[in-house]
Amino acid sequence: MIGFLRGRLLRASPERLLVDAGGVGYEVAVSLFTFSELERAGVGSEVELHVHTHVREDQLALYGFATELELVMFEKLIAVSGIGPKLALSVLSGIEPRDLAGAIQRNDIARLTAIPGVGKKTAERIVLELKDRVAQLGVAPDEAAAVASPGDRLRDDLLSALQNLGYHRPLAEKAADAALAAGSESTFEVALKTALRELMRGR
Repeated sequence: MIGFLRGRLLRASPERLLVDAGGVGYEVAVSLFTFSELERAGVGSEVELHVHTHVREDQLALYGFATELELVMFEKLIAVSGIGPKLALSVLSGIEPRDLAGAIQRNDIARLTAIPGVGKKTAERIVLELKDRVAQLGVAPDEAAAVASPGDRLRDDLLSALQNLGYHRPLAEKAADAALAAGSESTFEVALKTALRELMRGR
């Protein structure tokens, strides 16, 4: 089983990386969170990935993660009934690992169902089956998220609008945070325009 990879990044896309480790090219499926973390390094640079090797009768697939916490959350997700590697990766593309742990501990079904592909029943199963297991990880939930300030609500509105425009959540979060940090929080319209400019610059 492959549990860790260190090598040169040969190719990168939002769903898949190709890593040269010791002269062998490993194709690794990744979340948008991991892709956004590693694309900063750039093709040709050395990268490190925590890896889950998924073996089936007809397939051997590698799933790579920028952090050990993301790997742990992935492995806990695929232990939930009805969740396979593909859906687990989609979940981690829609929410960062620490935020996912916090949402599970807070029973935040609304946050989980905001992730594309996650319905209410799936979200409820995730909370039911993982709440105690996630608590054992010692990942403190973000208590500030329980009380939404006007700034929090504006950020949520921005994220919703950007995702409705087709942007994946990790990219939308970065653009929204950049817009709010730039002091564009006076109105939703101004903040949205600033966030869209940030996304265009990142292309």
